[in-house]
Order: sequence, then structure tokens, then C-alpha cells
Amino acid sequence: METLFIFIAKSSGLLAMFYCAYYFLLRKETFFNSSRWFLLAGLVTSLVLPFLVYTKIVWIEPAPIQNSVSNLVSNSVVKYSQGYVPHIVENETFEINWNYVMLAIYTIGFLALLIKFAIDFYSLNSVLKGKKIQQQADFKFVDINENIAPFSYFDYIVYNSSMFTAAELENIIEHEKVHSDQNHTIDVLVARIFCVLFWFNPIIWLYKKAILQNLEFIADNEAAKKISDKKAYQYTLLKITTHESCVAITNHFYQSLIKKRIVMLNKNQSKKRNYWKYYAVIPALVAFVLLFQIETIAQEKERKENQEAVEKTDQIYVLKFQKNTTDKELKEIAEKLKREHNIDMEVSNVKRNSKNELTAIKVDIQKGTGEAQTIQIEGDNPIKSCGIVITTKDNGSKKIDVVTDGAIDKPMVIGDRMVEVNETNGTNVSVLPVVPPTPPTPPSFPGGPMPEAPPVDMSKMPKPPVAPSNHKDKVAMAKFEKEMAEFEKKMEAFEPDMSAFEKQVEEIMAQREAIYEKEMEKYEVAMEKFSVDMDKYTQDMEQKYGKDSREYNLNMKQYEKDMKLYERDMKLQEKEMKLREKEMKRIEKESKKS
Repeated sequence: METLFIFIAKSSGLLAMFYCAYYFLLRKETFFNSSRWFLLAGLVTSLVLPFLVYTKIVWIEPAPIQNSVSNLVSNSVVKYSQGYVPHIVENETFEINWNYVMLAIYTIGFLALLIKFAIDFYSLNSVLKGKKIQQQADFKFVDINENIAPFSYFDYIVYNSSMFTAAELENIIEHEKVHSDQNHTIDVLVARIFCVLFWFNPIIWLYKKAILQNLEFIADNEAAKKISDKKAYQYTLLKITTHESCVAITNHFYQSLIKKRIVMLNKNQSKKRNYWKYYAVIPALVAFVLLFQIETIAQEKERKENQEAVEKTDQIYVLKFQKNTTDKELKEIAEKLKREHNIDMEVSNVKRNSKNELTAIKVDIQKGTGEAQTIQIEGDNPIKSCGIVITTKDNGSKKIDVVTDGAIDKPMVIGDRMVEVNETNGTNVSVLPVVPPTPPTPPSFPGGPMPEAPPVDMSKMPKPPVAPSNHKDKVAMAKFEKEMAEFEKKMEAFEPDMSAFEKQVEEIMAQREAIYEKEMEKYEVAMEKFSVDMDKYTQDMEQKYGKDSREYNLNMKQYEKDMKLYERDMKLQEKEMKLREKEMKRIEKESKKS
């Protein structure tokens, strides 16, 4: 929604730029054909340029986080800031979404003008339907009986011959031939389409008027070159002003600006050196691109903690049993476990098929006096890959995990890492840290002590008058009112001067708001970077491990859950900010009353 409004604003600004350039610089020049292409270029530019965005990458320092990377990884949950605790939660109130209101208003206007556009096409079709067409060269002449102004529509030239003399009709046809030969109908239709799209912008209606007016200047200028009596042509223009009925989407001979057309007909040709005016819009376009079409994307520098987290990862030793594992290899694995990890492994109940593939096996694993773990597989089919995962912690302790049912052939989540086994000897293991991008900490509104209000000596406070018991006693009520007036004057003199206190409070709050706004700007940049990193992280996880993997789904579900909690916290923070604003207003009111 916001993107649509931004596009409309940019496009409207470009239209206004081109129109102002035409109105103030080109309107009185006689370069009519050049002005035609200038105006059309303005329409195209306003539609295309807002989509052309140059991306600029800015590298920033990593946003500070409260929790270390290792804690984030080990807990497998992204922890967010606990910088504030909302005290009061307001009840949800109904709020009008003004974006939808504006979109509804725009849609109504758009549909209304679109229907009007369709009606104009229908009216044109009604005028041409069933009429006799006379073909001459590239033009189709249609003589009608309706009392409407002559017009052209592509190669059709339509007129009512009974309304004009032969000389007048010749002038009119020459004029309409120019419209038809130069395809001015396209300009009219394009202008109408833009009016439908940007109907709310008053500039587009002026822009359309300028296009139509310039097209008439072109036709008048070209027709006058082929007509011997230019004065008679001008009289024809004046006569046509009485025929105000015309078809909206055509180039019609009648135009309300007849005086300007006659003036331009008699104006001397502009000097060629005035062509510089067409290039005056280029600096404005360059400024527009520099101001609005350069998108800055923040890229966060690599965090040192991430590198340290990878360096500090626990050692993982993986032993893999496959259907083709030989008895010799099983013996070597048991010896290696005992020698390097002081773990006892006993293999029994080994059975093989005719292809010497393992179909049954029992493996007992035990470290010292600890609890034993067993892998036991029985059946007639070759066994699926299984194995033992030994994790050595930083403190030297070891943890033994058993993996069965072929799970060892897939990437596994072991502790806080994604593990991928490449070979069976336990020496070639790929370990990737599962560290999703860390969202930045939202800033809290700066707090601190506030200045104390000026002291009030309540012992010197004037006593208010006592109202009479009988309110109908006019004399007593008049006396009471007089005493109240005197009491109010004394209270005004008694009240301390709060202006200095209020000014001090305003200055402190202004400073805190400025600090908070700067922090929020940094936070928004960091959030943009976080969003980009999260998209990249999701794509990498999906490409490497697939959408259907259990680890990927668990990781994504947990992250989505955390993000929902994070969004909830942000909403609560917004409410807390509103409550703080209300509290500050309440304090100001009470200070004024006290």
C-alpha cells in the first residue's frame, strides 16, 4: 500500500515538473512539434522513472545485542530486548485505516472515469455506425447529419457539410488532415488514460489541456501553409466557436481557446537559440533521481562474536555403520573408541546375507560406569545406516548419542549445530553453526529525573468565600460573586510563575525526543539489514537442507514463533510510548492547576 502511494506521489511530482517547464518556458514558443514530443516524454517519464531505483550499499557497525552469540545458539531461541516492562495495557480500540479509505476513494474515481471513457467510445461508435464512408488516399471522410463540430479520429474525418460553405469546409478538412496524418488521436487517448489513472491530481488535467491545445497549434500551423487566404481560415475558426457539441476522445475542430490559436497563427517563428529551454528540465530530473531514486541499503559488518562462536564450537566425533561395513572395520572402530575416547564398544549378533551385507547387528556402548547405550537391528533386509555421535565439551566431558534409521545420512542438529557426515571414519565432518540473524534491540525512550515544580506555601493561600445557603437571595449571591472575583485575583497573585518550569520541562523532553529519534533511525537501518539477512538465511537453509527436512522446519517454526513475540513486544512498546505521552500531558496539566 505504501509503495503505491509513493509511486503516485513521485509520478505526480514529475508531471508537475514537466508541466511547469512547458507553461513557463515553452508555452509561447512556436516549436509546436518539439513541444508535442516534450509533453509526451513527460508522461512516459512520470510513469517509468519512479520504477528505476539505484541501490547504494552502506556498511555499518553491528548493532549491539544484550545476549552473547553462544547463548543465542545454545538456547536455540532468539532472545529479544527486555529494556522495558509495560505497566498498563490499554484495551484495543477501533482505528480507521486511512490507507484503505484513500484507496477506496481513488478506486471510486478511477472506475467513474473509466466508465466515462467507455461511454465516450460508445458515443463515437454511434456517430460512425451506419454512415457512408468516402475513401480518399489515406483518409476516410464521413459526412453526417448531426449538429456536432468537425473532428478526426485516426484516419476518419467527420463533418456536417450542410453547416459550412465550400471554402470553409476546405479549411476545416485541411486542418483535420493534419490531425489524422500525424496521428494526434494517440496523444489524445494517452492524455485521457493518464487522466483516468491520476484523476485526483489537478496538474494532469492542465497537462491534458496543454497537449490538446498544442495539437491544435500544430494543425493550424500546417493547415495555414496550404491555404492561400489565412484570414479566411481565421474567420472559419471564429464561426466554428458556435458549435460547442463535440465527441470527447477525438481531435475536434472546435476549441474554446480560439483567441490563442489566432494569436499563435500570426506570431513570428521563435528563434532557434530558444531550444535551450527544452533542456532546462534535465537538471531537475537529475535532482529528482539523486533525492528520491537512490535507495540506501545497510549491510552490517561481520560480527566478531560470530567468528568466536564458530571457533569455540564443541568437537564432534561421528562413527557410521553401513550395510557394507566389514567385521575388520567394526573391530577397528571399537579399538579407536577405546583408545581415543575411553569408550567400550561391544559388537554381537552380526548377520549377513549372500552379498555379505549386514542384516542384523547389536552394538553396546558404555563409558566407564555410566549408563550403557545399545543399537540393535534385526531383519532380512540390509540395515539402514546408523552410527554413534560423540560430543566433547569445552570442559572435557563427553556426550554419546545414537543415530538409527538412516538419519545419519542426512544433516543433523546436534546440540547447537547442524552436522553433515561426509565419511565413515569420523574425521571428515562438516559443522555449520545454526545462528539465525539477530534482530537489533529496539531503543527505549530516555528516562531520568525531571525538575521539581516551584514550591507553594499553602499557609499563605487565600481562603475561598463561603457560598450563601439560600441561592435565591439575590443580594447574598451578588456579594458572593464579588468575593469570588476578589478571591480569583488573589489566587492568580498567589500561584507561582510556572513559565520557567514549563520551559525547562519542554527543553528536557525535546532533548530526549531528539536522542530517541536518532536511536530509532539507527534501529530502522539495522532492521532493514536484519530483514535482508533473514531472507538470505532462509534461502541458504532451504537450498542446503530442503524445505521438507525436519531440522529446517523446526528451526523455521521456532523462529516464526520468536518473531511473533517480537512483533507483540513492539506493539506493546508503541502503547507504552503513547501512555508516556499521556502521562506527560497529565503532569503538565496538574502543574498548571497546582
